[in-house]
Amino acid sequence: TNRIKCSHQILAIVRLLSVPWVWSLLAVWGLCMTCRGSWRFLYIFICLHANLYMVALHPDKPALIYEATGEVWSFKELAERCHAVAHWALAQGWSEGDVVALYLESRPSLVALWLGLAMVGVEAALINHNLCRSSLLHCIGVSGARAIVFGTELTEAEVHDSLEPSMVLFSSGDQGDEDKMSGLSAQSLDALLARCPTDPPQYKLRKSFNDKLFYIYTSGTTGMPKAAIVVHSRYYRIAAFGFHSFGLRNDDVIYNCLPLYHSAGNIMGVGQCLLFGLTVVVRRKFSASRFWDDCVKYNCTVIQYIGEICRYLLAQPVRPSEAQHLVRVALGNGLRPSVWTEFVQRFRIRRVGEFYGATECNCSLINIDGKVGACGFNSRILPSFYPIRLVRVQDESTELLRDAQGLCIPCLPGENPGVLVGHINERDPLRRFDGYVDQDSTSHKISHNVLRMGDSAYISGDVMVMDEYGYMYFRDRSGDTFRWRGENVSTTEVEGVLSSLLGQTDVAVYGVSVPGVEGKAGMAAIANTVGQFDQDTFLQAVKKALPSYAHPVFLRLMPHVDTTGTFKIRKIRLQKEGYNPQYSSEQIYFLNSRAGCYEALSSKLYSDIIDGKVCL
Repeated sequence: TNRIKCSHQILAIVRLLSVPWVWSLLAVWGLCMTCRGSWRFLYIFICLHANLYMVALHPDKPALIYEATGEVWSFKELAERCHAVAHWALAQGWSEGDVVALYLESRPSLVALWLGLAMVGVEAALINHNLCRSSLLHCIGVSGARAIVFGTELTEAEVHDSLEPSMVLFSSGDQGDEDKMSGLSAQSLDALLARCPTDPPQYKLRKSFNDKLFYIYTSGTTGMPKAAIVVHSRYYRIAAFGFHSFGLRNDDVIYNCLPLYHSAGNIMGVGQCLLFGLTVVVRRKFSASRFWDDCVKYNCTVIQYIGEICRYLLAQPVRPSEAQHLVRVALGNGLRPSVWTEFVQRFRIRRVGEFYGATECNCSLINIDGKVGACGFNSRILPSFYPIRLVRVQDESTELLRDAQGLCIPCLPGENPGVLVGHINERDPLRRFDGYVDQDSTSHKISHNVLRMGDSAYISGDVMVMDEYGYMYFRDRSGDTFRWRGENVSTTEVEGVLSSLLGQTDVAVYGVSVPGVEGKAGMAAIANTVGQFDQDTFLQAVKKALPSYAHPVFLRLMPHVDTTGTFKIRKIRLQKEGYNPQYSSEQIYFLNSRAGCYEALSSKLYSDIIDGKVCL
């Protein structure tokens, strides 16, 4: 048995070393480590001049295509628009290190804006265009932005009166409502850029390879969004990681329906255009019904997914374009094991490029050989090759467990799930952790004395399990897993099962406290758009699919379940409201274990549960 396991490990390492990106990153790492005093050369060559190289190589090739208007930007036109932005930034008197907030829907001009600003050292804060009021003000405030560029379609965000008087506003897009625009005291950016030169600015950039490029905000599923720092080298590494890992080609056309304020859309997607010359089709907003039609229309060969997108596509009725597309690779993260095989078979996807990572993390993973359900692999024979670990945590508090020496306790293969951590080495460009604008948020993600005394590690907050061969499987966000009937319940797993039983509808699963009862009872919020719900049929299906401890004790039927802009389920509000019928006008059900059925939760029944008069 040990010999078989060892052979599997050797085979996995051979596969890993046969992937070109591994050698590319090793080469970059070696170059970085030997040229620590020459960061500027690396930065100028890789990050800024990559696009100029593409312009010289194929100036008329389509770089970005905007699905909403049919607009096509060649590499030459993209470069000219970036130059105009750089001239505009210099004319504003901004200097290296200044920040400009970009609050626009996905469009090619967003790419030209952040890249043009970067040419003169100005940093962009890429803000989620779905935010408004307090959340939007928070994101603008933490970035320290001196100016805001907003899309005219987003003028209803209701924050103008709360901004600092010194804040300069620029609008981009249709200026139709002149009264509203004048009331906001916003200048038309499009008019200003039309008057700017399109030749490269005569400016000597002082930034280096590991200086700030822009800021991307966390999704805010566990609190207010945090501004993660993206340095130039990280942008290059993430984009190169995607290109080389999954067999992308220079003649590929990528269908990018992901938000460009997110790293998956802006770096993993648009980065293929800027660094490797691929054509990227930008869609303003994801549409499940138009997805495959668009892929056929633009001859796309690569698609991107994230979060629940694959499940949304499976929930659509079968259409002819599913069999007419040229898509070869599906690239993304968050493909649930419960829909993986069905997604590949129904849509004839030859290769799934599943990976794990966060904008700021130093412990990314890739599934190099399409292992169903796995988000990545790490060698068990050469663990120091990539110093990441799964470490044990307290079930409820998610506090790191430590041994008698004060070090974290690694999880053994096949053991209970643990939290993924990545060893921090500030001198190694692949192992550093750049953190967030807010230093307290950065400190909160770092723990010390993790693998050995005196070290530091990035704490991902993601719970995973590793099998005996080194494949990693995502289980839950730290804090989402709860304990019931003496067993750990993974919300991600239960959500996947319930969603499949209900025709791929949105489901949010979370634990709720019941007075006098140990652990947390499972509760499921279900998007019920049809208005009909057969509790008995649902319960019978649940009993066949899930162990008894994972059965939802409470159900909440909702018109829709809140998700983030990157299609992650929001649970904070649901957890706070719990199962109290007074907090919601929506129907809540309770699983009566003695009667063996779900029954409507009335105020009287709720009181009996709180008083301990009802057996759970």
